Amino acid sequence: MARWLYVVAALIVVMVAVGGITRLTESGLSITQWKPISGTIPPLNEAQWMAEFRHYQRIPEYQEINRGMTLDGFKQIFFWEYVHRLLGRVIGLAFALPLLWFAIKRQIPRGYGPRLLALLALGGLQGAIGWWMVASGLSVRTDVSHVRLAVHLSAALVILGGVVWTALDLRDLARDPLARPAGLKPLAAVAMLLLGIQIFIGAFTAGLNAGYAFSTWPLMGDSFFPAGTPMLEPAWRNLVDNPIVVQFVHRWFAFAAAAAVIWLAFAARRRGAVNAWGAVILLTGLQILLGIATLLTGVDLTIAVAHQVNAAILLIAVVAAGHTLGRRRA
Repeated sequence: MARWLYVVAALIVVMVAVGGITRLTESGLSITQWKPISGTIPPLNEAQWMAEFRHYQRIPEYQEINRGMTLDGFKQIFFWEYVHRLLGRVIGLAFALPLLWFAIKRQIPRGYGPRLLALLALGGLQGAIGWWMVASGLSVRTDVSHVRLAVHLSAALVILGGVVWTALDLRDLARDPLARPAGLKPLAAVAMLLLGIQIFIGAFTAGLNAGYAFSTWPLMGDSFFPAGTPMLEPAWRNLVDNPIVVQFVHRWFAFAAAAAVIWLAFAARRRGAVNAWGAVILLTGLQILLGIATLLTGVDLTIAVAHQVNAAILLIAVVAAGHTLGRRRA
């Protein structure tokens, strides 16, 4: 069962990568309907393609930004959104069918059934959140709500963390039939929370296209914070809706999150988790470098997607380090 959950976790990381590509290529609104079952089959002939294209031509993104797009151009953006949705269905089946098999075989250890069902329910909810996000860009806006985008990404990473933590508990149980589930220690909770906030702000940065605001480092243009930046009222809205402020916060809150996860890594090393320690240190440094490179390259697609994927892998390493601290003797 632990190996099965590791495979599910790997699929979620792939999903995060495809989601990043979908966002950066502005492909997320190419499918304007939510068909959980029939949507599995893509358009198969010219008439079906034209029908999908006509649906897209009715929304503001086409009318205000992509007017005049050819059918071939539409097929290119349709591809990424279709793959993103198809992968979501694949992950759902990859979780639900083995879970059903283990339940029929009575191989689910006592106490793990409710947790696994909760993860399955979160997966279903994630599909609904995804449509809630897409729906925000179909009538008035020319893109999806960056707040809903952040909720969608955060939900995916909560599921990822839950899957990995459960897999680690099951691995320990496989090694020792008397092993108890690990507890969440305060240090691990704080590190995960700060990393989660940084990723949430990163989703704001992507959703607002805030990464394009300034492509210099460490200064924003010629100053630490650009003078004359237009501010919104009330003041708190700047943390959510002001691209310049959001980029600034994402730049510097990263170091608070990095300090927390590195502290956690050293605590895990003292418990003998050398691999988790090394992974967190390496991935944290790589994440900061990828973030800087994303800015300096003007949000290069490959680097920006690597930045998002590395965030998910870093989360896995942080969960592993936190799990080490929370292990309890039988």
